Formats: sequence, C-alpha cells, structure tokens
Amino acid sequence: MRRSLGAKTLIVPTPMWLVGTYDKQGKPNAMVAAWGGICCSDPPCVAVSLRKATYSYGNLLERRAFTLSVPAQTQMKQADFFGLTSGRDLDKFAATGLTAARSELVDAPYVEEFPLVLECNVVQVLELGLHTQFVGEVLDVKADEAVLDESGMPDIQKVLPIIFSPGTRTYHGVGPLLGQAFAVGKEI
Repeated sequence: MRRSLGAKTLIVPTPMWLVGTYDKQGKPNAMVAAWGGICCSDPPCVAVSLRKATYSYGNLLERRAFTLSVPAQTQMKQADFFGLTSGRDLDKFAATGLTAARSELVDAPYVEEFPLVLECNVVQVLELGLHTQFVGEVLDVKADEAVLDESGMPDIQKVLPIIFSPGTRTYHGVGPLLGQAFAVGKEI
C-alpha cells in the first residue's frame, strides 16, 4: 500500500554540490546546492536551482558563470559549512582552509581540494517560484587522477560523492556496484 506524502521535493537521491561564484568585487564564494542535475547531453548542460535570497544568486546573474565542485565523503564537514553560512558575512574558503581555484574557462572559482569539478557558463535562467533555475553549459570537467578508472572516466567508488536526502536532511554515501547500466535488463 502506498501513502500520499503530498506535493513535496522528496526525490532521492539529490547531489551535494558546491556552486562556485565570484561576487562584484571578485571575492570567491561557494554555496551548497542539492536542487540540480544533468539537463542536456548535447550540448552538455547541468541545471542548479537557487533561492533569490542566497548571495550566490546575485553573483550568478552578474557573472553568468558557475562551477560545481563535488566533495568526497571525507570532506563532508567542510562542504556542509558552506551551506551553514553566507558569503555576505564570511570568507568560507578561509574559514574551512579550502582553496578557491580560479577557473581558466569560466568566470567562477572552484574548490581545489574536491575531486570533481564542472565549469559552466549560464545559458538559460528560468524563474520557477521560490527558486530560479540556472542552466549551465559544461565547458570542462576536471577530475583528480586518483578518482579516474582505467578508461579515464570518474569512478563513483573513487570519487565517493556525498548524497543528500531532502526528507530527512541527512547525508549518505554511495553503495555497492549493482550492475552494468543498459545491460542487466537484457537478462529478461
């Protein structure tokens, strides 16, 4: 039997990303975002939705660029801190000891210590209600060599990204490999 939970944002899992931007003075900032995902394959695009009240919202509109830094599970405390404070009031990079690296491709910083980074230019902005969705064309993906598999692709078991559960407001890790996508169903 299924129980109705009402109209809520209870899709699981959601990512834990840090959205990197520069403010008007060029100060690097990042915020935690979980409302996002891949939205186009060609050109490669991702979407992230932010509330207007966030400091990053204005930065995104002004600079038209952002990065998505993917923290590893071992970086959970530092990453979570970026969601507890505002860049208006504090230099989050200095407080956490993390490094704001300047992208060579887009007008936005990324977290140097995080294993996976997407560099994006804003191509569309969509007002949705409480949130505004920013669609970014991915100009490059940067990955630490240590998290790549034999074919040069990010290995989820090496990246060990943090997964957010909106309903319980908890962080989780990646589970075991279950099977090869677009192959296991052939057994039916």
